[in-house]
Amino acid sequence: MHRVLKPTGSIYLQMDFRIEHWLRIILDDYFITQNSITWCYDRWTNSQNKFIPQSDRILFATKTKDYTFNKIKVAFSEKSKHKGSRFSKFNQGNLEQNYINETREKDCGDWWNISYLNSQSNERVGYATQKPKALIERIIKASSNEGDTVADYYLGSGTTAVVCKELKRNFIGCDINPKAIEITNARLDAVS
Repeated sequence: MHRVLKPTGSIYLQMDFRIEHWLRIILDDYFITQNSITWCYDRWTNSQNKFIPQSDRILFATKTKDYTFNKIKVAFSEKSKHKGSRFSKFNQGNLEQNYINETREKDCGDWWNISYLNSQSNERVGYATQKPKALIERIIKASSNEGDTVADYYLGSGTTAVVCKELKRNFIGCDINPKAIEITNARLDAVS
């Protein structure tokens, strides 16, 4: 992957927590690690004798210090204080504060709250490790522009290929599992 990545390119690597530390060491030998993103999601399951897993880590690394990065804005709500005064005979001079929820945008941080694909999701295609399109879309928008080429060396359910097609990016996908190729081709045929 290092050999074919453009100098302005980047790599995102999501893995099981049991091997993350090993892959981080290998990644640091070849790339410049920029962030470790925590992808948080609700998962409705029972767990015995341990905490319920509700997050994954995604390592974001680049080939050089001069890489493509498009800031991503995310919505957030905050309670803002609007000060106003009300005067009456009984409480003259007292200040009343009204709280109003406002939705604003801020630069995306490294803590991503993006829903996990539950078993009832219309997006689900029956592939065990399928990621939500919203997660892949954020990654692709941050590190590429229209016309760029995105590669997914572990294609799985083809979400990266589908999102690339929707966002006008070229893509390369490969997987050792013939079922992954079949699912991906069917999904791509369905994208207009």
